[in-house]
This record gives sequence, structure tokens and C-alpha cells, in this order.
Amino acid sequence: MIQGPTPPFSGHCLCGEVRYTCTASPLWQSLCHCESCRRATSSPFTAFFGVADGQWRWTGRTPTSFASSPGVRRDFCPQCGSQMAYRAAQFPGEMHFYAASLDDPTAYAPQEESFLTEALPWAHHRP
Repeated sequence: MIQGPTPPFSGHCLCGEVRYTCTASPLWQSLCHCESCRRATSSPFTAFFGVADGQWRWTGRTPTSFASSPGVRRDFCPQCGSQMAYRAAQFPGEMHFYAASLDDPTAYAPQEESFLTEALPWAHHRP
């Protein structure tokens, strides 16, 4: 079993307008080093977790969606701009939420790292 947030759990954007709740444990938890995620979040890497469709829902304002590349949509708060979620055609049936948006981000426990070949040489994660 993956350690991480215990359902139900929730999260929100900086201003609190966009909120979500999840009723199942994450399918996976990962740190992503790809250039696209770095640029979208203006950070050296991004912490994500995946939740199966039907096990999550927006509970506040619905985010705005941006097609950042073919088959990829990034959801963000239209009020404060916080990145909230990511959906890609290559991962059907799941939504990927940004771990920093969790109400309790200390519950997040990344299990892997992806796109390490794109990692910035000065960005180090300490498990």
C-alpha cells in the first residue's frame, strides 16, 4: 500500500476559491523533473499524486484549463493562478493533483521520480 494522504482528503489553491476532495488513496505519488512541469510551476521539480476518476471532485470554484501540449491539460485557479491539476491522454482515467495544494501536504510521500534526465543539476530531493 502506498503511504500518503488518508481518504477522504482535500486541497485548495492559494486564495481558497478552487477546492477538491478525494475519496480514495492516491494511485501513485511522484516527483516530476520534466521541463514542461518546471515551466508550468516555476519550480525546479513538481510533486504530483494521481487519483482515479470518480474518486475525486471539485468542491469549490471550477478551475480554468489550459492545453499546454498535445493531449495535456493543466488546471489552475482563475483568481490566484495556482496550478491545481494535470490530465494527460497517456494516463486515461486519472487526475494528477499537485501535492503542495493538499490541505495537509505533510501526508504526501513520493514513491518515485520521473524525467530524471531533465532534472536541473542543482535541484536535489532528499527522501
